Amino acid sequence: MTKQTILGRVTQLAKANVHALLDQAEDPQKMLDQLIREYTDNIREAEQAVAATIGDLRLMEQDHEEDQKAAVEWGAKALAASRKADALRMADGAVEADRFDGLAKVALGRQLRAEKEAKEAEPTIAAQSDVVARLKDGLDSMKIKLTELQSKRNELVARAKAAQARNRMADAAGSLDVLDPTSELSRFEEKVRREEARALGREELAASSLDAQFEQLESLSDEAEVEARLAALKATT
Repeated sequence: MTKQTILGRVTQLAKANVHALLDQAEDPQKMLDQLIREYTDNIREAEQAVAATIGDLRLMEQDHEEDQKAAVEWGAKALAASRKADALRMADGAVEADRFDGLAKVALGRQLRAEKEAKEAEPTIAAQSDVVARLKDGLDSMKIKLTELQSKRNELVARAKAAQARNRMADAAGSLDVLDPTSELSRFEEKVRREEARALGREELAASSLDAQFEQLESLSDEAEVEARLAALKATT
């Protein structure tokens, strides 16, 4: 995986439109749980890629530091060889002096090569440092998005539970409306009133029958009086 590919993937993941996905979700809780799992895996994968990129940068920095250190060391050796050559030449040791001057030249050549390698590595190290910085920013953005996902998931779950509780309360209220105890009392009161009315009717009926019986008794008494008076008339003739 190249550095550009890694950076492009992290940037794409960091810019994922989480809210748009939530708007399209039929089951937000399941959708969010899946997103959180996938996003966590993506972050883990990106972390590994970023760690590898950082590792490459640290190796380049170590090589650069070693080249700089080597340049200093070869410079010191060249100086020491040159001074030794000068001292030998002053002591009429021309042949040996030339040998040390040759060693000084070799050391200077090594110094030049080390400096050149260190200089050539600097643009690459700078570019790699920039890539690492952007990768770290991308990872930070991804972790922020993950926190948003987890927060959104918890919010939606809480809202769903609250909505379910409200629906249960609404269902319970509907059941109370259907079985309104006051309406049952009204029906019972109506039944009592009908029973009371029927009792009144029966009482009236009973009273009417009793009056008729008394009227019948009175009628019988009049007939008896008539018969008695008739008998009395017959007795006087």
